[in-house]
Amino acid sequence: MISSADQEASLNSLESTYRKLSNAYVSMEGKGANTTLVKKRRDAVKAGIESLRSDWYGNDFSHERDVIATSQLTLEDILPSIHKQLAKAKDGSPQLTLNVRRLTALNLAIESLKNRLG
Repeated sequence: MISSADQEASLNSLESTYRKLSNAYVSMEGKGANTTLVKKRRDAVKAGIESLRSDWYGNDFSHERDVIATSQLTLEDILPSIHKQLAKAKDGSPQLTLNVRRLTALNLAIESLKNRLG
């Protein structure tokens, strides 16, 4: 069982990631850059947030199986870059704390999405 504090920290981390991806999407779109990956990641993080909210708070979750599977794989594809950032981060640094929270949140979201695929 995950404590309510850990649930809140994980949702806050994912929501922060979602905001950053949304801002990057808008910025890249304005510059005419390719937004495919950023959009895919943004949408996957949103599905992860909604899945966790459904698990923990009983919120509605109404994504199709293919969206759930794609979201799960997309979130898994983010993990190696987080592990690289963790390896570079200094002990006790804000960057380390941020990335540990982000890794925990992503793993919880991935697990939640996997459970929906049964």
